[in-house]
Amino acid sequence: MNQASDIKNALQSAPPIADTQSESDQRHIAIQRVGVKDVRYPLQIHVQGKTAHTVAQWDLDVALPAEKKGTHMSRFVVWLEELNRPMGRVEMRDGLARMLEALHASEGRIEARFPFFIRKRAPVSGQESLLEYQGKWIAECRAGATRIHAEVCVPVKSLCPCSKEISDYGAHNQRSHVTICTELLADIEWTELVRFAEDSASSELWSLLKRSDEKWVTEHAYENPKFVEDLIRDVALRLNADARVGGYTVDVENFESIHAHSAYARVERA
Repeated sequence: MNQASDIKNALQSAPPIADTQSESDQRHIAIQRVGVKDVRYPLQIHVQGKTAHTVAQWDLDVALPAEKKGTHMSRFVVWLEELNRPMGRVEMRDGLARMLEALHASEGRIEARFPFFIRKRAPVSGQESLLEYQGKWIAECRAGATRIHAEVCVPVKSLCPCSKEISDYGAHNQRSHVTICTELLADIEWTELVRFAEDSASSELWSLLKRSDEKWVTEHAYENPKFVEDLIRDVALRLNADARVGGYTVDVENFESIHAHSAYARVERA
């Protein structure tokens, strides 16, 4: 016999390997979430009508019944290996169902955090450049109900109305982060989520600006001052008007240019 046949026969005759995770546990304590955390693996998403390739940090977990000793951690990575198409709302829902089936679980959660880029044109020169955003997919099944959330962190510019009002010239302004986490009742593209924030700010941002663009941004922001409260309420109004948006949280942090601390606000809708 050849070497391959010898190895095959040896494996067939070997005693079965113990499956310790599948044994019963006598402590009678259920675990709500057990799995793997901060696994870096590729991800495909839809951005501006195209497939974008990125790298995500994945947290994958399931609920473990009180009578079961452990879960099969390797099956989470097997699930990641089988991802072969861009992930959207429907794909996240289907993917969560497959993960639960593979782990023999009724409840579980998927979270993927990743950077993505949008190609933008400067407001006057039309110069193109890429701007980075932070995205997140969250798929969770609890008590028989599955919900899909998309989260995006958008950098924008805000200018202080009070500073403008009391100053003889100029006004302090700063970069702000708007973080929107919303349950998706229907598909919303990543660029649309970004626009909820950028259209509410004193000005949006670009990576590359010529002098004519810089002049436009400066003057546009000056004519469109926003407190942190103004900015977050304007984002909430846009979300409230969109039937595809379910419950949401919006966080805004202004990295103040005249203080060593930030200004912050949050709005929630269940």
